Amino acid sequence: MVINKPSGLLCLAFLLINIFSACRNSKSDAQAAFYYWKTDFNLTGKQQSLLKEVGANRLYVRFFDVVWDTRLNQSVPRAILKASDVSKDLRIIPVVYLTNQVFEKTRGSELDSLASRVNRQILHLAEKAGVNYEEVQIDCDWTVGTRPAYFSFLSLFRKYTGKKLSATIRLHQVKYPEKTGVPPVDKGILMFYNMGKISADPKLANSIYNKEDAARYLQRIRYYHLPLDVALPLFSWTLQIREGKVIQLYAKITRKELSDADRFTKTKYQDVYRARKSFFTVGVYIKENDLLKLEEISENTLKEAARQLTSELAVLKKRNIIYYELSSENASAIDAKDLQEISSYF
Repeated sequence: MVINKPSGLLCLAFLLINIFSACRNSKSDAQAAFYYWKTDFNLTGKQQSLLKEVGANRLYVRFFDVVWDTRLNQSVPRAILKASDVSKDLRIIPVVYLTNQVFEKTRGSELDSLASRVNRQILHLAEKAGVNYEEVQIDCDWTVGTRPAYFSFLSLFRKYTGKKLSATIRLHQVKYPEKTGVPPVDKGILMFYNMGKISADPKLANSIYNKEDAARYLQRIRYYHLPLDVALPLFSWTLQIREGKVIQLYAKITRKELSDADRFTKTKYQDVYRARKSFFTVGVYIKENDLLKLEEISENTLKEAARQLTSELAVLKKRNIIYYELSSENASAIDAKDLQEISSYF
């Protein structure tokens, strides 16, 4: 029997199918990591177990904030980390959060001093905690107006630290790089959360993550001129709404508290509850008829976010998937295997 040779077009089709299958089935090189944002560094047994089960030894630890003190008329450190004898098994990346006001108020001639002081403070805290680090991350939600000062600070800080430098990137900064610019760092961390509007309107979608709001930012993400790690939300909160206004956000009011039928009744809106009476719960005063709007991140939400993002991201070998954050209630509520699966999508 004579078997005809496949055509060139058919061979190409088989080749593409095999390549696609190999890529889809290849093991992800993405590494799971966590943020740690508490001032006191003291990992609980649950947190240590989660790190071990997820296979994550990389922790992005907030060392301190830099804020503008209007009384002193200068930038000062706040929320300084208290840590000593951090486990040598952990790879610690110091994170410093600087408010946008710091760069609104700091004069150009003072930026070098600011960069030097931030570096010295990191060195002091790292030495005190027994931490050796290879990277520093800077967190700032800069604007078009503060871009020149912030980028100048990053360049000056890079000179002082001599370490790898990363910076957080908000979604609006990815969408409009021609306006907000691309920071002079080695790598960006895309913060894939807090993308919607915090609103008293009970009809509006989850402001931490929802697919529709996320889609508005993703068209140009693969062309961003920095390699991007990804930060995903591992937290939830509840909005307290009174007389049509959001008066506070509470991480400690969870679905467990809202499920108390003696205190709350469900409304026609998803995850929105009305207080039946006035009372205190977990130290929070709830007034009769207050609306409580739960904005929750579950394993299914995280998987949806990961699938949506991976379809648009440029390929990056050994991407870090950083969950915010380790000490949140959600961190212990989501199984380690789910976090491993989510990380593997990248």
